[in-house]
Amino acid sequence: MTSIIRSLIGMSILLMSMSNEIFGHEARVLELSDRFLEFQKEGMWLVKFYAPWCGHCKRLEPIFNHVAQALYDSPIRVAKVDCTRFPTVSSAFKVSGYPTIMFIRGDVSHVYIGDRKTDHIVQYARRMAGPTIKDLKGTCTDLQCAFKEAEIIFSFVGNQEGPLWVAYKAVAHQYQSQNIFYAFDEGEAPVEWTQKREIPFVAVRKEGEEDFFANPSKDPFSEFPGTDHNLTELLSAWVDRERFPTFVEISRGNFPTLLSTNKYIVMAVLDQDKLGRITPEMTEFKNMVLSVVMKNKNKYHQLFQFGWVGTPSLVNSIAMDTLPIPSLFILNATTFQHHIPDDEPQHLTHEAIEVFLESVLNETAPVFGGRSLGIRIYRAYYEGKTNLSEMWAGNPVLTTVIFGLPLAFLSLIFYSICCADFMDANDDDGMFSKIITTITFCTI
Repeated sequence: MTSIIRSLIGMSILLMSMSNEIFGHEARVLELSDRFLEFQKEGMWLVKFYAPWCGHCKRLEPIFNHVAQALYDSPIRVAKVDCTRFPTVSSAFKVSGYPTIMFIRGDVSHVYIGDRKTDHIVQYARRMAGPTIKDLKGTCTDLQCAFKEAEIIFSFVGNQEGPLWVAYKAVAHQYQSQNIFYAFDEGEAPVEWTQKREIPFVAVRKEGEEDFFANPSKDPFSEFPGTDHNLTELLSAWVDRERFPTFVEISRGNFPTLLSTNKYIVMAVLDQDKLGRITPEMTEFKNMVLSVVMKNKNKYHQLFQFGWVGTPSLVNSIAMDTLPIPSLFILNATTFQHHIPDDEPQHLTHEAIEVFLESVLNETAPVFGGRSLGIRIYRAYYEGKTNLSEMWAGNPVLTTVIFGLPLAFLSLIFYSICCADFMDANDDDGMFSKIITTITFCTI
């Protein structure tokens, strides 16, 4: 009996030591080591890959601690890996930059793309931890609960079979990290959805209104050869266009996903302070753009994605210029060309904005930028100059060290080469004088 108790105590101590070795000593965000590769398939993980010297990683640290607290009651384990100490782990997951946030479940890993904000990361983790397609038998047992779960919800209505269901499953898996997808039986869907619509169908509820996927044919197989592939592409393109709010906040985190809509991205350019506040003048400008958007929502919905940006540097890097604040900016997500209204921002009115939008659609508005070789070269120059200016403004001493040391080293090499040639020349002149003196002495 005593030996059994001793064995159990020994096993407990061993497990505790192993957990400390594997996960570290933090109660919330677990510190992982190389041994994580042995246990990665156990449960679900939200892992931050970082480097201690990375400034972005340091800024993410308190946010990620809040994420861990928010997910404390979930089955998701929140952890981090120091890639400078454990490069084997970062290599195994093909981490190419810091910080990288990754959701890991079994053999599947998914990189988080979005704003580095607590609520955004938490919502991402919960979506990835849940089923790809939800029903009313889970956490939500009625439609009102489901519709409150997120600002935008996609729904499949009908029997879960056939080509549309196959396409819906594929698209839901594609966008699970960014949106919520439901499947309802005919009797569970709102009556106003099913009265005048052939089942099955796909709907999106956004900002209290519904829109529906226009199935290209009653029988997709009759019009589209290889229809499974084509129907999936059509549904994916529709979801991609509909999965953002009408007037979305644009940041560096969601900007790449907005480009995938292939729409014109219309941005009200503002400047937020560190607390996320804007001046009354900017608020008035933002509300004016929003009123134009809502007034022409049905007219422009298919062609424009409207939003506002609180960091002018994002738009300035696209325009390769410093825009006035506030201002209006339109980017063609397909060609990367952009448009700027001729009117000064303070002179823009509702009517002037509508005229500007129409001129963009009619291709009469002035066009700037693009993807030509000359533009790409100038963009590289502009971004390099901007980054150097920001580095100097943020830390002039560090900037001097980073760029001064290499320049000093190169100067030293150049000086050494030049001096060596000069000294060699002096040595040659001295040797020549000695030879002349020797010859003269012998002759005498």
